[in-house]
Amino acid sequence: MENSITPPDGKSIDDLISIIKTLRSKDGCPWDREQTPDSIAVYVVEEVFELVNAIESQDIENICEELGDVLFQVLFIVQLFGESGGFSLEKVISGAIEKMVRRHPHVFGHSDVESPEQVKKQWHDIKKKEKTTSDGVVSAMDSIPHGLPALMRAFRISERVAALGFDWDEMPAVMKKLDEEWQEFEIELEKSKGSASASPEIAEEFGDLMFTLVNVARFAKIHPEMAATKAVLKFERRFRHMEDTARQQGTVFESLSRNEKERLWEAAKKKW
Repeated sequence: MENSITPPDGKSIDDLISIIKTLRSKDGCPWDREQTPDSIAVYVVEEVFELVNAIESQDIENICEELGDVLFQVLFIVQLFGESGGFSLEKVISGAIEKMVRRHPHVFGHSDVESPEQVKKQWHDIKKKEKTTSDGVVSAMDSIPHGLPALMRAFRISERVAALGFDWDEMPAVMKKLDEEWQEFEIELEKSKGSASASPEIAEEFGDLMFTLVNVARFAKIHPEMAATKAVLKFERRFRHMEDTARQQGTVFESLSRNEKERLWEAAKKKW
């Protein structure tokens, strides 16, 4: 008969930590025992994206489940570093508390900022002071993670430079820049007619167009990553509806004519 470990019968953080310690123990899970901070990092990213998708879908049960997965991954990494003598959960928590208090002087101190815009500027000013190197050299780009998805990183960079006064004055100026970038993209497309593959210039102009669109989103107070996620999910729902409708009609979606597919698309748009 195989050995069996009785799991904790509780709902606290301590119980979850106990589960992780058991998984990492010699009598625990071979896979969990082999994990390192480097190997587990990719799963953290995946779980965060699954949480974002759950939030976008507004499925409360799924959001709760995905939050649990993210929490598990965070505590698992803390356990890994705790085992190697790096730091404890208490140090992580105390560091977060100290940082939040330090970066909210308008709540826990004597700063007079009131609007969200003033708070953001103050946050970046404090963060800049924290990141200043011993020789006094610091860039506004330093604290923006390179591993962020491109739209998120573009948005953060745009926010950061705007806070330093490098920005358009109003939306019409951004839209004018968008028109310019679109024209430059069209010119490169025209040049490449008949070519078997896109030129580096087309890719560059498309990137400039996307970066400008990120700034349009920022001025419109929309997060481009969230907007793109919603658009993708909406398209996916519509396309699945088209496939389901075709099956219900006793046919295969691929075999339909272009006009028949367009009719299914219009019906899906009415539903979603």
